[in-house]
Amino acid sequence: MSDVNKTIQKWHASFRKGSDFDSWGQLVEAIDEYQILARQMQKEIHTTSSTDFTEEQKKTLGKIATCLEMRSASLQCTQSKEEFKLEDLKKLETIIENILTYNKEFPFDVQPVPSRKILAPGEEEDLDLDDDEDAGACASEAFASRAPGTLLPRLPSEPGITLLTVRIEKIGLKDAGQCIDPYITVSVKDVNGVDLNPVQETPVATRKEDNYIHFCVDVEIQRHVEKLPKGAAIFFEFKHYKPKKKFTSTKCYAFLEMDEIKPGPLVIELYKKPTDFKRKKLQLLTKKPLFLHLHQTLHKDS
Repeated sequence: MSDVNKTIQKWHASFRKGSDFDSWGQLVEAIDEYQILARQMQKEIHTTSSTDFTEEQKKTLGKIATCLEMRSASLQCTQSKEEFKLEDLKKLETIIENILTYNKEFPFDVQPVPSRKILAPGEEEDLDLDDDEDAGACASEAFASRAPGTLLPRLPSEPGITLLTVRIEKIGLKDAGQCIDPYITVSVKDVNGVDLNPVQETPVATRKEDNYIHFCVDVEIQRHVEKLPKGAAIFFEFKHYKPKKKFTSTKCYAFLEMDEIKPGPLVIELYKKPTDFKRKKLQLLTKKPLFLHLHQTLHKDS
């Protein structure tokens, strides 16, 4: 079996796994599987050296990835008016299986996620020498070009177990008005920087005001507070798109340590990239009073 056929087989298995979780009502697992598959497809699409698929096939893969994101968004927001149903998503299974020979019209009127290179933490350091050079004419670009975020629903409540919701209110930056398609990646890491939960991404922020970018979104931490190990931390990486270099860059980051998990508002400091998940070499982003503003809510089912 060729490498490309192995890739398609892997995608098909992932799609079946996600749709099975979806039909069983295991929404967290379904969302996770859909988003992993969408990213795998997007990575293939945006790899310029890839010759396994034609441009038309890549466009179809991009539309499938968009549908996966839409179904994830529907599962996360149960009151959404623009629900993308599971029965609609299942129509894509035969397209995935037969992507190399598929030549019919795509069943849904959607567009592929825009081609944007997302670099691994630290990878942009060799390329991203000047954070301000993309300011100016492009700064007024609409936010709507990026796919919806990948926020997950709250875990089911259990007696004696505490769940944490972190509301990201806003972030203070001296050049807030010049950041294009800003969003925040949220991850939970142990003391060695190893992921403890699925990584989540907020939708693109919808409002800028003076030195602030407003998010106003709730992030449901996907682990019981009691099960967070000593030394763990919740990281918030602020990212934005750099049109001249055509990639998404991490501008700065912040983190919330376990002794800071308390109900109510909280402001935390911002640090210069690259993100240091082990928290060994920290350097403040600015001396100005600009912070990440959060509000924490603890949920305990007694």
